[in-house]
Amino acid sequence: MPVRAIRGATQIDVDDRAEVLAASAELVSAVLERNALVPEDIISILFTATPDVTSEFPAYAARQLGLTDVPLLCASEIAVPGAMPRVLRLLAHVDTPLGRADIRHVYLRGAAALRTDLPR
Repeated sequence: MPVRAIRGATQIDVDDRAEVLAASAELVSAVLERNALVPEDIISILFTATPDVTSEFPAYAARQLGLTDVPLLCASEIAVPGAMPRVLRLLAHVDTPLGRADIRHVYLRGAAALRTDLPR
């Protein structure tokens, strides 16, 4: 089965632990749902957060969703002047029969402005 990468992002209103967990869970769930994936299809997920998000690890939300045997990693985005604030991103590597053109990348909340070229 092919390995594919899926991108996603969301924006939070404030750097608050509950907000980070809720938005991260929403993002992971949307990636799974829109690409007809189950947890066993996930190889790994890399999460990043802009430097202004420090209240919680986004990967913890994935653990709370039951992704306990999936390698997860969090990192900080580079601090680019003028970049969108309070953004959580993910890059998921998955086993899927979907072709590259059929992958549905997921951009939620304010982060939808980062990829206006994608269908909603």
